[in-house]
Amino acid sequence: MAAKKAGAGSLKLAAVLDLNEASNLHGKLVSMRGSDLKIDASGVERVGVQCAQVLVAGVKAWEEDKKSFLVEKASDAFQKTMQLIGINNENLVAKEI
Repeated sequence: MAAKKAGAGSLKLAAVLDLNEASNLHGKLVSMRGSDLKIDASGVERVGVQCAQVLVAGVKAWEEDKKSFLVEKASDAFQKTMQLIGINNENLVAKEI
């Protein structure tokens, strides 16, 4: 996924967000930092804690940059896993200030 520094960006998450995907996800987020971001989680089938941590850290980074970070179109598996580990929708949204 190409980085966008101006305007809004979007990122479709992989179906399996496991330990192997955490580094890849981190790299994609770093390359997109500095612009508003919408995350498409509609195809997620499995989420590991490492990727959940990367996403929450992304929210914090986007808040610091005063940019929006929004996880949308979340699959049932994504939503249920995030709830099980104590992350709700409010934890995955950084609104532009």
